[in-house]
Amino acid sequence: MKRKFWNWIRDDVGSTLLLNGEISDETWYGDEVTPRLFKDELEACQGDITVWINSPGGDVFAAAQIYNMLMDYKGNVTVKIDGLAASAASVIAMAGTEVLMSPVAMMMVHNPMTVAIGDSQEMQKAINMLSEVKESIINAYEIKSGLSRAKLSKLMDAESWFNAKKAIEMGFADKVLFTEEKPADHEEALEAVMFSRTAVNNSLLMKLIPPKPENKTPIEQLEKRLSLLAH
Repeated sequence: MKRKFWNWIRDDVGSTLLLNGEISDETWYGDEVTPRLFKDELEACQGDITVWINSPGGDVFAAAQIYNMLMDYKGNVTVKIDGLAASAASVIAMAGTEVLMSPVAMMMVHNPMTVAIGDSQEMQKAINMLSEVKESIINAYEIKSGLSRAKLSKLMDAESWFNAKKAIEMGFADKVLFTEEKPADHEEALEAVMFSRTAVNNSLLMKLIPPKPENKTPIEQLEKRLSLLAH
């Protein structure tokens, strides 16, 4: 039996889905029963459910199936991110009726990636496919966050990481776990932080390759030229 990256826990209170580890394409590869099994287990749930996520992501199509199933679920889906919801796992998180993040959790969004072999036509097919996959991912982010598609595309291009407060500010999450509501005028203890790999790389390149010095004329020479023109 193949290892599942998800597991259901049911008790008198309700059902909890634990989604841990990499969302692997091997889980779905050549096994049409697996998505059906997940759906059957989900449909066996009654009432509201909770989804705990700690995953670096993985196969976007497997994540899309889980996202669709959770979006189609009749009860409320509370998503709780206790560690990491990166890449494809962040897409699943968008299915939450309410998304809560631990104060030490992180979320990451980036462009989809693949491996392609072949001639220029095959490479172009891969590029076109990745562009369409990116648009489908943006659909999920847009529904949850309300951000523009252009803004979301730039965040994905930059490989953006958010802590809990920043994810809330951006609309990807709703609340911070383990914290009580505070008055509006109370200073938040958790600082909103966003990390962009592209911005860091560009900053490093600027330090390693400093810009060429500008050819500026000294003020003394300019004053001398002006005095000659005046005569």
